[in-house]
Amino acid sequence: MYNLSCYNPGSFILVGIPGLEKFHIWIGIPFCVIFVLAITGNGTLLYLIAVEDSLHEPMFFFLSMLATTDLILSVATVPKLLSNLWLGSQEITFTGCLTQMFFLHFSFVVDSAILLAMALDRYVAICFPLRYTTILTPQVIIKLVVSVVVRSFSVILPDVFLLKQLPFCGTRIIPHTYCEHIGVARLSSADISINIWYGFSVPLMTVISDVIFIAVSYVFIFHAVFQLSSLGARQKALGTCGSHICVILMFYTPAFFSNLVHHFGHGVPRNVLILFANLYVAIPPALNPVVYGVKTKQIQDKFVLLFTLKKTQ
Repeated sequence: MYNLSCYNPGSFILVGIPGLEKFHIWIGIPFCVIFVLAITGNGTLLYLIAVEDSLHEPMFFFLSMLATTDLILSVATVPKLLSNLWLGSQEITFTGCLTQMFFLHFSFVVDSAILLAMALDRYVAICFPLRYTTILTPQVIIKLVVSVVVRSFSVILPDVFLLKQLPFCGTRIIPHTYCEHIGVARLSSADISINIWYGFSVPLMTVISDVIFIAVSYVFIFHAVFQLSSLGARQKALGTCGSHICVILMFYTPAFFSNLVHHFGHGVPRNVLILFANLYVAIPPALNPVVYGVKTKQIQDKFVLLFTLKKTQ
């Protein structure tokens, strides 16, 4: 019976942000604001893309996928964080922990793949403008979307089975605000070398391959842009890539620094690392709609039109 309970733990305890318990209520306020912004911004973006025929283009379809994934990431992490900070609800079931972990890592890998698909879209639009509609047909878009989802699902699902095979006979206290693969695996008394190898290597190599292909795409894009004779044409071409480049930087830069800090920043306090990790999963979903709203004229125009119509009604 003891061994069975080890392999089927009832629940875990999410500590929250240790050392800052007195400030939990205040820390929760900015995260709540960010969460509302993420839900409102991404929801509005999805609505505009769905109802406006002029936004039914490959780039905006990929953008709607990015907004959906950002919603999944926000809903999977922030509500539990707020209940922990404000209500002291630290307990999470084993199934709930596995579910949160899956959607956390799944959304990260999907986001990376979507950014690659958007880079491909910009590459075709700038390097082959006359063949854009014949290359990126609806059938090609559907195949890209299916491949993104299937690849991400196939990469992350083994994490769940690797955790389910581990015994948790000792402590079930997770020194964090959410469940992530290696953090949960370290609570086990068994050998977790496979978890460490798979948890770091496979998703990391998947994301690194995306970064390499994105970089190659932009080498070709910049080469094509700077061959244009007109300065206005160059600025217009680069302007269409501006929002995508901003989102790429917001997505990959914190992830890069987070990995550096976790591997080499042994002197950094634990609560600082946890705060940074929570900001990383909370802020990009809130900022992505803002970036595309500011940088993309079609979305900006439709957004203004939407609220103008509401005011006149």
